[in-house]
Amino acid sequence: MEKLFVVKYAGPFGFIKPWTAVRDSETFSQQFLTPSIVEGIEKKLFPELLRTVGISKILGHRLSYDQLSGQQEQIQTRGWNSTKKGKQILFERPNGILMRGILINPVLSIALKTFEDAQLAYTQHICLSRNEDILFPIEIIETDTDTFNSDENQFNGFELVFEQTEKSFLVGYNRFNSEKMYGWIKVVGNPITQY
Repeated sequence: MEKLFVVKYAGPFGFIKPWTAVRDSETFSQQFLTPSIVEGIEKKLFPELLRTVGISKILGHRLSYDQLSGQQEQIQTRGWNSTKKGKQILFERPNGILMRGILINPVLSIALKTFEDAQLAYTQHICLSRNEDILFPIEIIETDTDTFNSDENQFNGFELVFEQTEKSFLVGYNRFNSEKMYGWIKVVGNPITQY
C-alpha cells in the first residue's frame, strides 16, 4: 500500500474535451485522457521533465463531470478548391459542421508520489485542451493506493489505465513521438455527478 497525494482541480464552466483525429461521434473519447495529454499536464506542472519521455510523477488520475453537452462548431478544410469561371480562377475553402462534447463542471484528480510534488502542483492551474479551458486546484488529499482505487465518493471518475492488455484498445497516437497509445477504462463510483 503506497502513500499518495491527490491534487483535485475543478472548473465551474464548460470545458472542451480533447479529441483524437477520429471524431468523438465515432470514438466517444470524452471519458478519458490519453497518455500524451497526461504527459503534457505533467510537463506543464513540472517543467524540469520537459526533456524526458513518458510519465514519471503522475501515478493515476480521475476525470468526472456533471454532464456532457454537444456543441456545434463551424470549421473550414485545410486545402483550397479552385474552379474556373470564364477567365477567372476562383478559390474557396468549404465549410463544415462538427460536434464537440463539452464537459460541464469537470473535476480532475491527479495522484502524485510526494507531498512536495503535490504542493507544487497545487500552486498552478492546468489546461487540458485550449488555454481558455482552465482548471484550478481546490484541495490536496493524503491517501493510499487502495483508497484511491476504491473510494467511490472521494475519487470517483474515469481513468484510462495506460497499459496494453486483453481489455485495452487503441486511444490515439502520442503527440510527442507518434507511437500508438493503448489503455483500458477504469470506472470508480459514478463519474457523472448529476443526472
